[in-house]
Order: sequence, then structure tokens, then C-alpha cells
Amino acid sequence: MTDLVVPPPPSRAMRVWRIARPLVLLAIAVFAGRVIIGVVGVIDWPAVWHAIGLVPLAAAGLLVVLLVLRQGLNAVPLTRFVPGLSLVHSVQNDLSAFLIGTVAPPPADVVLRVSMFRSWDIDPVEGMAGVTVNMLTFYAVRFMAPAFGLVFLAFHEVNSGHVWAAVASIGVSVAVLAGLFSLSHGDRLAALLGRAAGSVVARVRRSVDPSQWSRAVVEFRGKIGDRVAAGVAPSLTALVAMLGAEAMMVVASIRAVGVGSGQLAVTVILGSFLLAYPLTLFPLMGLGILDATVVAALTVSAGTEHEAQIVGGMIVWRVASLLLPYPLGLVALLTWRRSARAVRVTVADQVPVVDGTA
Repeated sequence: MTDLVVPPPPSRAMRVWRIARPLVLLAIAVFAGRVIIGVVGVIDWPAVWHAIGLVPLAAAGLLVVLLVLRQGLNAVPLTRFVPGLSLVHSVQNDLSAFLIGTVAPPPADVVLRVSMFRSWDIDPVEGMAGVTVNMLTFYAVRFMAPAFGLVFLAFHEVNSGHVWAAVASIGVSVAVLAGLFSLSHGDRLAALLGRAAGSVVARVRRSVDPSQWSRAVVEFRGKIGDRVAAGVAPSLTALVAMLGAEAMMVVASIRAVGVGSGQLAVTVILGSFLLAYPLTLFPLMGLGILDATVVAALTVSAGTEHEAQIVGGMIVWRVASLLLPYPLGLVALLTWRRSARAVRVTVADQVPVVDGTA
């Protein structure tokens, strides 16, 4: 019988990082704002709000349709990696976890996901294994996006910075795909991957045992490996389509505030957004950082006279892409709670009452 290994307390560097992390993110956001002001000049905010006020009802409806499409496509991979999980339940799981993960500290979102899986008679271990592979698949597509962006920008002018950014991002995507490949092609490769990762982490934390990491990866591969082999291709296809829906939301938002094709071609909008898409790695989908990068790129192409409209378009996209999922997540959470409560009541009604009287 092996002794239970108690993980050591966080190192001093980790404690300092937890305190400094919000300040670092704030500094990055401030720097991003300076980038916008430095490239496009002082923003005319009254003109920005005026542009947002011109968004027609039809454009708002189109954004909602694209958002629903995005969420549906985003939920497809989890159905491929978790046996018995329907698309509707996958959407519920994603939206509810997104809501709770934003308003409550971790691991509240994990606890919610596990509770949902149990209420649907799905093994929580298999469910969370599917969530992990789903995350890896999304990371592969996230860092694949600049390659698509480079293709769209090839219709215009591509500089060396674009190329190097795309190459570096593709390298990350290939590494993630290699990890997924190891999960679906035998224990030996999974064991090597786990040992290699453990060896790297052991250089920072001496308590880490690479052999334990190797065994853990092999056990994980045993639970999810076959489904990875069958599910990666359709999952990648769905997530690439999801990325396309997200990019079209940006196009629709820019067009909705009055920036026409004569000022900005669709290929420029798509290319600039997709090239910057890995910045969604930062909290709240790269809020501030991604926006600064895209606004700067589009303003250079369209001219500073359209800066207010471009900023307005990005705000419209943020409202549709980032804020609307919160009420959707609340609806998904309340719907699940009601259905789970109904299931408990039904089960209780079916339990026979034993009369103890003679």
C-alpha cells in the first residue's frame, strides 16, 4: 500500500504570482490601450457611440444567429469524446460552466460540470476526461487560426511579422495535435509524453515524480484514447467552422456600424482577426489586447477617419460574443436545475413506502 502523497504548499514565487497576476493583466491592458492611441490617435468616443446606435435590427438578429451557431459548433467535440452526451446537454454544460467560471472562483465550474454529468447518468471521470480532450482540441484550433488569417491577408500585403507570428502559432498547434495523437496511438507514446512533461516540471518542483506522471498519462489514455482516435477529425472540423462563425460575427459587426467594403475588404477583416485570435488565450477572450491589435490593423488599412466606426464595431462584437453568452448561460443553468429537480422528484415517487404496522 502506497502512502498518500500530500502536495507541498505553494512556493513563494507562486504566492507572489497570485498576488501580482491581476496587476500584470492590468498593465498589459493599459499597454494595449496605448497601442491603439499610438496607432490610430485619440479615439472620438461620441462618434463611437453614434456608430453603435446606427446598428440596424437585422444586423443584431444576424449576430444572434451567428452566436447560436457558434455555441452549437463549439459543443460538438464534447459529444464526440463523452459517450451518451447529447448536443443539447453539451451546450448546457459549456454555457453553464462559462457563466460559473466567470462569476465564481475555481474549481466551481468543474464542480458544476461534474454535477451535470452525474444528473445525466454519465460517468464524471469520463466526462471530465472528455472536457480535457475538448480543451486540447480547441487549443489546436486556436493556434491554427493565424494560418487561415495569413491566407486571407495574402490577397493584400503580408509583412514578415505576419508570417513569423503565424509560423510560431502553427508550431504550438502542431505540438498540441501531437499530444492528441499520442493519446490515441498506444501506451508507449503516452508514457514517453508523460515522463517528458514530468521531467520538465520536476526541474521547477522537486516533488514531481516523472514516473507518476507517465503512469497518469497512460491511465488517462486508456479511458479516452479510442474516442480520441475517432473524434479528433470531426471535432477539429466543427471547431474550425466555429472559428469561421466567430470571424463572421466580427465582419457583421464592422459592417453594422457603417464600414463598407470600399473601406475594408472582408478578407482584411477576416485576416486581421484570425491572425490575432491566439490572444483569446488571455482572460475574457483577450479583452483589450485582442481588440487593440485588431483595431490597430484595421485602422491602418481603412484610415484613421474610420477609427471610431471600427472601435464601435469591435464593441458590438464584444457585446454579442462575450456578454450575450452570460444570459444564455443563466438560462441553461436554470433549465438544468429544473430538469434535475424534476428527475429527483420522479425517482422519489417511484420508491415504495414500507408500512411497518402489523
